[in-house]
Amino acid sequence: MDPASLPVVLRLALSHIPEERMAAEDSLSKLQCTPQHLVSLLQIITDGAGDMAVRQVAIIYFKNFVAKNWLPHEAGEPPMIPENDKMMIRYIILDSVAQVPPLLRVQLVECMKTITQDDYPEHWPGLLHWIKLNIQDQQEFAALYVLRVFSRKYELKSDEEQTPLHLIVDETFPLILNKFTKLVQIVNPTIEVADLIKLICKIFWSSIDLEIPQKLLDPNIFSEWMFLFLNLLERPVPLEGQPSNLDLRKSWGWWKVKKWTIQILNHLYTRFGDVKLLKKPENKAFAQMFQESYAGKILECHLQSLNVIRAGGYLPDRVINLVLQYINSSISKNSMYHQLLEPQLDIVLSEIVFPLMCFNDNDHKLWTEDPHEYVRKGYDIDLYSPRTAAMDFVNELVRKHGKGNLQKFIPFILKIFRRYDEAPVELKPYRQKDGALLAIGAVCDTLMQSESYKSGLESMLVLHVLREFSSPVGHLRAKAAWVAGKYAHINFSDQKNFREIFHHIISGMRDPDLPVRVNSVFALQPFIEACQDLNEIRPFIPQLLDEFFKLVNEVENEDLAVTLETIVNKFGVEIVPYANSLCQNLAAAFWKCLGTSKAAEEADDSGALAAARCLDSISTILESINGLPHLFVQIEPILLPIMQRMLTADGQDVFEEVLKIVSHMTFYAPTVSLDMWGLWPLIIEALGDWALDFFENILVPLDNYISRSTAHFLSCKDPDYQQSLWEVLSKIMSDSNMEDSDIEPAPKLIEVVFQNCKGQVDHWVEPYLNITIGRLRRAKKPYLKCLLMLVIADSLYYNASLTLGILHKLGVATDIFNLWFQMLQEVKMNGTLANFRRQHDKKVFCLGLTSLVGLPADQLPGEALAHVVRATLKLLDSYKNQIRAEEQIAAVHGINDFDSDEEDVDEEDFDKEVGDDDEDWDEAYSLKLQKLAAEVEGYQSVDEDEYIESPIDEVDPFIYFVETVEAVRGSDPARYQSLMQTLDFDYDTLARGIYQYAEQRRLEI
Repeated sequence: MDPASLPVVLRLALSHIPEERMAAEDSLSKLQCTPQHLVSLLQIITDGAGDMAVRQVAIIYFKNFVAKNWLPHEAGEPPMIPENDKMMIRYIILDSVAQVPPLLRVQLVECMKTITQDDYPEHWPGLLHWIKLNIQDQQEFAALYVLRVFSRKYELKSDEEQTPLHLIVDETFPLILNKFTKLVQIVNPTIEVADLIKLICKIFWSSIDLEIPQKLLDPNIFSEWMFLFLNLLERPVPLEGQPSNLDLRKSWGWWKVKKWTIQILNHLYTRFGDVKLLKKPENKAFAQMFQESYAGKILECHLQSLNVIRAGGYLPDRVINLVLQYINSSISKNSMYHQLLEPQLDIVLSEIVFPLMCFNDNDHKLWTEDPHEYVRKGYDIDLYSPRTAAMDFVNELVRKHGKGNLQKFIPFILKIFRRYDEAPVELKPYRQKDGALLAIGAVCDTLMQSESYKSGLESMLVLHVLREFSSPVGHLRAKAAWVAGKYAHINFSDQKNFREIFHHIISGMRDPDLPVRVNSVFALQPFIEACQDLNEIRPFIPQLLDEFFKLVNEVENEDLAVTLETIVNKFGVEIVPYANSLCQNLAAAFWKCLGTSKAAEEADDSGALAAARCLDSISTILESINGLPHLFVQIEPILLPIMQRMLTADGQDVFEEVLKIVSHMTFYAPTVSLDMWGLWPLIIEALGDWALDFFENILVPLDNYISRSTAHFLSCKDPDYQQSLWEVLSKIMSDSNMEDSDIEPAPKLIEVVFQNCKGQVDHWVEPYLNITIGRLRRAKKPYLKCLLMLVIADSLYYNASLTLGILHKLGVATDIFNLWFQMLQEVKMNGTLANFRRQHDKKVFCLGLTSLVGLPADQLPGEALAHVVRATLKLLDSYKNQIRAEEQIAAVHGINDFDSDEEDVDEEDFDKEVGDDDEDWDEAYSLKLQKLAAEVEGYQSVDEDEYIESPIDEVDPFIYFVETVEAVRGSDPARYQSLMQTLDFDYDTLARGIYQYAEQRRLEI
C-alpha cells in the first residue's frame, strides 16, 4: 500500500459504518507483516502535524503488534518483523519519545518496554551509550525518560536478574547526579525542571527497589544523593503555577516531586535503614549510618510538613499518607520516639491525626451524591488514604506505647464525647463525634485487652454509641453500627444492652441511607457470632435474609457474604427452608458482581472479590443441607450455568470456588446427573491446559465422579471419560519439567480408578503402571515415591496376577519389590516408620502384599512368598499399634476423629530429611495430636489423611490376610507348611498376634 494511503485506512478504522470499519481492519491485518509497514505507522504516530485521531489508531495497532510479534512465537520460527525495520523503529522511538504528546507517549513507552525487554543488551548494545550522550545535552528529557523505562525493566527482579542494572547505575548515576545537582540549584525553577527531577527520582526508585546498588553504598556518594533529597523534602512547593482545582493540583509536577522524594526516603528507611529488618546482614553498616545520619532528620522534616495541615494549608492525600507511614515506622524506635516524636505528640494527635479521622467535606459530597462510591471507598482498603494512615498511627501508638498514650488519648476522645453531649442540636460537633467513634474502633483490640479499660467498654457503648443509632445524621448512624460491630465480643454484664444494640443493628438494615444499611450488615456478623442465645435471632431470620439480598443487589462487596455465611453456619439445617431461595439470590448476585468485575479496569476490582465470596456462600449453604440429597436436585439447575461458564478459562479467578461447588454437587446429590457429567470435559481440558495449580482441588470432584457414578464412567464412550483421564494423567506424569509436588494428585486419581473399578479396567493396568514406574524412577521427594508405590499396591489388590505379570514383562519386578521392602524398613531417628506412615498407606500396602500371598507357586515362588508374608506381618503389626493408640487417645480424651484428608498429609515429615520444608499442613491439629499421643505409651505421632470413602473401606486388612493365608493352607498344604517353617520365633509371634486381632475385629464387625 502507498504510505500516503495509510492514514486514510486508519481513519476508516474509526468509521461508524460497520462495512467501512471492517474493510479497513481487514486491510490493516493484511498489511501488518509487510516490510516497512510498522515504520510507516510509527512515522504517522510521530508526525506532529498529523490528525490526532489517526495517530491514536496508529499507536494502538503499532503497540499491539509489537507486543505480540517483536520476538518469534517459537524457536526457529521466522521473525514477523524484519531486522532492518526493527533498527529503524528503535531509532525513531528514541528520537521521538520526548516529542509526542503524553497521550501517545504512554503507549510508545509500552512499546519501548517490550523492545528493551527483548533486545537489550544483545540486539541494542548502543542504547546505554545513547542515554549517556543525551543526558548531557538538549535531549536530556528523552534520555531520562528512556532510562526510566529501561530501569523499570529490573524492578522486582532477583539479584542475578538485576546484574545489567548494576552496569546502568555505574555508567549513568554519576551523570544523573551531576544533572540532579544542577536542577536543584536553579532559582525559581519552572515546571519543566520538576518534570526532569521527577524522572530522576523514578530512576533512583527503580534502582533501589529490592537492593541498594553497590555504588550507592559508598557513604560519600550516598551523602550527595541524600543532600539533594533532603533539600527537596525541606523546601516548600512553589506557589506560583499551582492549579486551583484540587484534583489537578495533586498531579502537578512539583507535588509529584515531593511525593517521590518522600516515597524514596520512606523506602530507604523501612527496607534498608532498620538493622532489625535487614534482609542482608552485610548491609548492617549502611543501616546504622542511615539511622544515625538521616532517619531523625527526615522525621523532623515530616513533623514540620504536617504543620501545614494545622494552618489550614494544602498537602495532597498521598503525601500525608506517606509522611504518616514514616512516622508510624518511627514509633517503635525508642530514640526517635522519645527525642523527636513524644515532645510533639499532643499536637500531632489532637491537631493533625484526629482531624484526618473526622468526617469531612469530601465524605459529605460522596455521601449525598454517590453513596455507592462512599461505601466502596469506605470498605476497600485504601493504602494511600490519609485516614487509613491516621488510624494506623493511632493503633501503632497505643500498641507500642500504650500505657502513657492511652491515658492521654482516651480522655481526649471522652472530652469530644462530652462536648458533643452538652452542645445543643444545632451546634453539635457531628463530624468530630464521627472521628472519635472511628478512633475508638481503631484501637478496639488494645482496649479489649487492657485491664484498665475493658471493664468500661460496655458503658462506653451504652453512653456514646447506642444513642447514635437514632441520630438525625446518617454518617453517625453508620459509624455507630461499625463501632458496635468492633465490640460485639466484649463480655456484656447486662444482656439487655447486647440485645438493644443488636436490635438497632437489625433495624439499621432498613435505614434510608445505603452506607448505614451496609454497616449494619457488617456489624450483624460479629453480633451473630457473639450471640449466646440464638433464640434472640431466630424470629428475624426471614427478615435478615430479605434485607440482605436487597443489599446484595445494590452493592458488590465481598464482606456482605461473610455475614450470610455466619448465619448459615450458626443455624445449619434451620436454613433448609431458605436454601433454594438463597442459592437463587446468590447466583444472581454472582452474575451481577461478575459483570461489574469484567467492566471494571482496576486490577483489584471489588466486584471480582464479591463474586468469589458469593460462591463461597453457596458452598456454605450446600454444606449445611448435605443430609438432604433431594434439595441438590432442585438447586442443580440454578448453579449449573455458573459451573459451565466458570470451569473454562473465563473462570480462572473463581476456579477454586467453583470446583468446591462441583465437589458438593457430585458428592451429596442422590446421583451424579448427566448435566453434571457434562462438566467433566471442561475440568479435564482446564487441567491439561492452564489449571495445574488447582490439581488438588480438581482431584476431589473427579474422585466423586468415578466413585459415585462408576457405571457411567466405565460405560460411556462419547465422551470417553476413561480415555480423557488417561490422556491428561499421562501427559502430567510424563512431563519431566514438572516438580514432584505438582503431580501428587495424579497417582491419587489412579488409585481411585483401581479401587472403584476392580475387575473392569484390566486394559488400563499396564498403561498406568508404565507411567507410574517411569515417574518413580525420576521422583525425588519421599512423599511422591510413597504415592507412586501406592498405585502399585492398589494394582496388586486390583489383580495381583495381572500386575505381577506386567511388572515382569516390563522387567522391573525385582527392582520394584526391592525398593518397596527397602522403604518399609526405613525408620526415623525415633524408631517410627519413615514411609507409609498414614493408616491409608498401611492398609493399601497390606492389601496389595496380601493379594500376592494368594498367588500360586508358579507365579510367586516359596522364597518370595516368605519375604512377602514377613513384610506384611510387620506392616500389619505397625497398623494395629497405630489403631490401638488412637483408640486409647479417643477413649481418654473423647476425640473420635483422627483421620484427616489426603490433602493435609504431614508432607514435612516425609521431606524434612531431604530439605523440603515448604509443604502445607495443619499445624494446630498436628500439635494437638502429638500432645495427646505423648500420653499413650508407644504411640507413633502421625498426621492422618482425612477419611475418604472408598470400596476398600469395607475390607478389613487383618481379616483379609488371615483368610488369604487360610486359603493357601486349604488349597496347597505343603506350600503353607513350608511357609510356616520359614517364620522364626519373632515372626511366628507376630502372626499369632495378627490372627488374634483379626478374630477380635471379626467379632466386632
